[in-house]
Amino acid sequence: MAKTKPGKKDLDSYTIKGTNKVVRAGDCVLMRPSDTDKLPYVARIEKIEADHRNNVKVRVRWYYRPEESIGGRRQFHGAKELFLSDHFDVQSAHTIEGKCIVHSFKNYTKLENVGAEDYFCRFEYKAATGGFTPDRVAVYCKCEMPYNPDDLMVQCEGCKDWFHPSCMGMTIEEAKKSDNFLCSECSSDDDAKRSLNVFPVSPSLEVKDHPYLIGLTLWCELSES
Repeated sequence: MAKTKPGKKDLDSYTIKGTNKVVRAGDCVLMRPSDTDKLPYVARIEKIEADHRNNVKVRVRWYYRPEESIGGRRQFHGAKELFLSDHFDVQSAHTIEGKCIVHSFKNYTKLENVGAEDYFCRFEYKAATGGFTPDRVAVYCKCEMPYNPDDLMVQCEGCKDWFHPSCMGMTIEEAKKSDNFLCSECSSDDDAKRSLNVFPVSPSLEVKDHPYLIGLTLWCELSES
């Protein structure tokens, strides 16, 4: 069992200042940034401890927003998407503003209503290199983009692939009213098999299976241009 540093003691919980909300190790929290114009930082609490003066500090593992990553925000990133980083830190517990929930990608897509405290994570992120795990995910539609849960997609009754209405020349209203949608290939009786490509996120990493994406039957390499 790891020894606690002299003068410090581990705490099971901490009550957020000015609230009755209690946080524990494993909870996700919103932390106040030094720049008040920025959004609060999101972190997962790893440990809570107090010194002999009862100053409470938390060891956290940071989540990064897409715009905070080396590659920046991309078209397929959701508005509430976060990356679980390998960046750990120790912060004063007084900087905790509130609690939040970081869902798995699968569970987030099943939410009936997304609240202000709801986020999701489908990638782990290496802060020093900008690498992601998994480094490739399935792509959909003729635009060949990964799934963004903020965008409506319709499934083709023929090939079972998913498409953005705009890529099919449809409005969102038309897509919602469509009961039996067929993509352009299936509607023209083109039965040629189409292999699914993958989208490189950080090409240096090994391809890994992604359990949350529907209909992924084949991984294949993309050559970089």
